[in-house]
Amino acid sequence: MFNMFLVVHILSGIVCLITGLFALQAPKRRGRHTSAGTVYHASYLCVFITALVMSVVNWADSAYLFYIALFSYGNALLGLISARRKKKGWMGPHIGGVLGSYIGIVTAVLVVNVPRIPVINEWPVLLFWILPTVIGTPLIVIAGRKYRPRRRAV
Repeated sequence: MFNMFLVVHILSGIVCLITGLFALQAPKRRGRHTSAGTVYHASYLCVFITALVMSVVNWADSAYLFYIALFSYGNALLGLISARRKKKGWMGPHIGGVLGSYIGIVTAVLVVNVPRIPVINEWPVLLFWILPTVIGTPLIVIAGRKYRPRRRAV
């Protein structure tokens, strides 16, 4: 049973990583961006559910995945809800939520897989916990500035 959840988790994670990139590079309007974003969120939901199940089943070794899953999916959900409701100032939470969730999934992929990669597995593990955030946070700031609402001339 655990292996079934693991396969679904891995496949959903791959879809999530790929569709996240498609949504990031697509023009920010209805069409490719929203289609990729919908698939991104659906695959993230699968990653989230399977991570919760697997971490509870294997708590001693995987408790940290539970917390990564909660935090990361919370960001993805914030991004989705803010885009759907489009209340004043929605773009900031959308960008921060979606990019924050992408940082979360990249962090999880690195932390879980780096120990299996020769040479890189000799680097400090803390580096792979921090590096996605160090790289991703400035990207969130840049995107936030790019899509900031324009002030109207008076």
